[in-house]
Amino acid sequence: MRLSQLSHPNELHGLAISELEDVACQIRERHLQVVSTSGGHLGPGLGVVELTIALYQTLDLDVDKVIWDVGHQAYPHKLLTGRYNRFDSLRQQKGVAGYLKRTESKFDHFGAGHASTSISAALGMAIARDRKGEDYKCVAVIGDGALTGGMALEAINHAGHLPKTPLLVVLNDNDMSISPPVGALSTYLNRMRHSPPVQFISDSVQESVKNLPFMGDAIQEEFKSLTGSVRRLAVPSVGAVFEELGFTYMGPVDGHDIAELTRTFNAAHKVGGPVMVHVATTKGKGYPYAEADQVGYHAQSSFDLTTGKSIPSKTPKPPSFSKVFGQTLVKLCEQDSKIVGITAAMAEGTALNLLQKAIPDQYVDVGIAEQHAVTLAGGMACEGIKPVVAIYSTFLQRAYDQLIHDIGIQNLPVTFVLDRAGIVGADGPTHQGQYDISYLRCVPNFTVMAPKDESELQQMLVTCINHKGPSALRIPRGSGEGAALMEEGWESLEIGKAEIIEEGDNLLIIGYGSMVCPAIKTAAILKESGVNSTVINARFIRPLDEETIHKAAKKIGKVVTMEEGTLLGGFGSAVVESFNDNDIFVPTLRIGIPDKLVDHATPQQSKESLGLTPEMMADQIRNKFNFN
Repeated sequence: MRLSQLSHPNELHGLAISELEDVACQIRERHLQVVSTSGGHLGPGLGVVELTIALYQTLDLDVDKVIWDVGHQAYPHKLLTGRYNRFDSLRQQKGVAGYLKRTESKFDHFGAGHASTSISAALGMAIARDRKGEDYKCVAVIGDGALTGGMALEAINHAGHLPKTPLLVVLNDNDMSISPPVGALSTYLNRMRHSPPVQFISDSVQESVKNLPFMGDAIQEEFKSLTGSVRRLAVPSVGAVFEELGFTYMGPVDGHDIAELTRTFNAAHKVGGPVMVHVATTKGKGYPYAEADQVGYHAQSSFDLTTGKSIPSKTPKPPSFSKVFGQTLVKLCEQDSKIVGITAAMAEGTALNLLQKAIPDQYVDVGIAEQHAVTLAGGMACEGIKPVVAIYSTFLQRAYDQLIHDIGIQNLPVTFVLDRAGIVGADGPTHQGQYDISYLRCVPNFTVMAPKDESELQQMLVTCINHKGPSALRIPRGSGEGAALMEEGWESLEIGKAEIIEEGDNLLIIGYGSMVCPAIKTAAILKESGVNSTVINARFIRPLDEETIHKAAKKIGKVVTMEEGTLLGGFGSAVVESFNDNDIFVPTLRIGIPDKLVDHATPQQSKESLGLTPEMMADQIRNKFNFN
C-alpha cells in the first residue's frame, strides 16, 4: 500500500506484517523529508512509527479515540489520518500544525502542545462515554518524560479508582524527554527497560519497590500474597507500582515489533478496566544521527539529510537572547555559589545546559514539573539560596498558583526568566508567549521587567538576582539586536526607572521589551513625514515609572504603547490605568496582540498579520492621530 493513497487509518486493517512494515518505512521517509526541509520535531515521531501503526490496527478510528500527549510524537498519526499530501506544509502559515488541533482533523480528538495532559483528557472522555451509555475505546499515549508531570500522576491515581472504566494508557518509554528525564520514576523505568522480560519476585525486587517514595513498607504484605501468582511473575518492579495503583500492567513490549505490539494492544482492549501498556522505543529510530543524538534531534531546524547537519543561516546573526542569558548566568554563578539555575526539562531551550556543563553543582533539572520547580525555588530561597528559574513563558502558565501562593504572597527572592516571551512562530497558539505580561502584572510583590536588547538583559539579570523580592524577566525567542555585550562590571538597574531614548514634541511612544527597537524604527519612519517622537524604554511594568511617563504624556498629549503580548490586561492597559488613576486624559493608542489566537507561521508573518511591523505601526499611528 502506498501511504499517499491512504484515505483513512482503518485501511490498515487486515494488512500483512510485511505490508505494515513497508508503511512504516514510508512514514519515516516522508517524516525525514519534510522535517529536514521545514524543521520541526524529528526524534519523537520517528520513535513511534510502529507503535502508531500497531495501535491503529486494533482500533476503529471512526469511533475510537486516541489522545496524544504534547504532540511531539504525533507526526506519524498525522500521516496516517489524511494529511500525507499536505504534510510538506508542516508548521507553515495555513499549513499542517506542528501540534494537535481539534479544528484540523476529526482524528485530533484533543489539542495538545504542553505535556502530561493526555491521560486526564482520555479519562474524561471515557467517563463521558460511560455516562452516555456509548461504546468506544479511549487511548492515551504518553511519553516517559511527560509521565513525570504531576498532572499525569494525578490522572493515573484517579483512573485506578475506576476499575470498571475501560481506559488504555500507552507509555512510550524512550528514556528521553527534551532533556534527559529525571526523577525516581524515570530511573526505575530505565532500569526496567534494560532488564530481562520476566523478573521473578525476589527479596531484592521487594526492596527496590519498597524504596519508591510513594510505596514504602505497605507493599510488602502484598508481595507475600503474590508469591504464587503467575500473572505477577511477569510484572517488573515499576509495573507492580502501576498495578497497585489500580492498572493492569503489560510490558515492556518492543516498540518496533509491529506483530508483538498488535497482539499486546488486542489483549489490552479485552481487560475491561484501566490498562497500562509499557512500550520501549528508540527516539529517532531509523535515522542514525537522531538515534545517536536524541536531545539534539528532538526538534530541528532545516538540515541536510545526508550529513545530519543543520543548514547554516545565509547571514550571520547575533547570539540569541537565550544564549546571552545562559552565558551571563554562568559568569554570575562563578562569582556566587549561592546562585542556582533551575529548569523543568528544558535545559537546551533555555540555555541552562551551559550552566549544567560549566558548574553542574549549581544546576537543577526537575523534569516536566513546572509547579514543583517554582515551589522548590521558593524553598531554596527561604534558606538563603538565590534560585534562577528559567521556563518558557507559555509553560510558566502551568505554575500560576505557585507564583501567587508560594512566591508572591511570601515575597520570596526568586528570579524567573521567561524565555520565548512574545511571538514564537511555527509552534502556534499553544506556545505563543503572549500572556505573561498580563498574568504577572497582578501577582503580589513581583517586580516585572523586560530588556530592549541583550546588553540590557545582562543588567536585568543582575538586577533580579540582587533584588530582595520575587522578580520576572521576559526575553524573546531568537537572535539579539546586536548590542555589545558586557564581560564584567554589571550593575543593577534602578528598579522602576524607565529610559528616555529620543525626545520629540509631537508624539510619545512607550515601548516595552522586544518592542523598544521596533518603536525606534517606527519613530524614524514617522520622522520622515515631520512627526518628531519621544521614545521611552519602559524597562519595568511593575513598578511602572509613572513619574517619567506622566510628565512626557502631559507635555506631548498623544501617546502610543507597544508590546509583544496580548492587549488584554497588558502593558498598554497598565499605562492607561495609570493615566486614569491620576486624572491624565490623553488619547492613547495601544499596539500589541489583539484578543485572538496567533496561529503557526514565521514570526515575521505573524507580526505582519497582527500589524506589528514598524511600517504598519506607523500607519496605525498616522490614522489615529491624523498625522498626514
